[in-house]
Amino acid sequence: MMPGIFSRIVNGELPCNKIAESNDYLAFLDVFPLRFGHVLVIPKKETDYIFDLEDAEYTGLMDFAKHIAGAIKKAFPCKKVGMCVIGLEVPHAHIHLVPINTVADMNFSAEKLKPTQEELSAHAEKIKAYL
Repeated sequence: MMPGIFSRIVNGELPCNKIAESNDYLAFLDVFPLRFGHVLVIPKKETDYIFDLEDAEYTGLMDFAKHIAGAIKKAFPCKKVGMCVIGLEVPHAHIHLVPINTVADMNFSAEKLKPTQEELSAHAEKIKAYL
């Protein structure tokens, strides 16, 4: 079986706008964000369904995401950083962290933004400055 897109990012085969990384987790910008500052947080171990993660992996992922969410909120001022797990589009567990001011900001059927690579790089640096 071929590694999925997120595993290829973890392995350095595909580029990403990395926000943070640990031995077990990786956070990077969504290239088609709902809002600027939209980050994906993944376990490095390829697991399709988030609730199939071992308890320690799951809580570790949530702790890692919480740290990233704090930086997103400072970099992209908003009422809250929304968190969503859908898990249908990529067979690798991941959490969406999205700076939101209204419920509509988390509408995944809305048209996605199409930032340039320069914008994505700048957004990544902005978030990393608060970590």
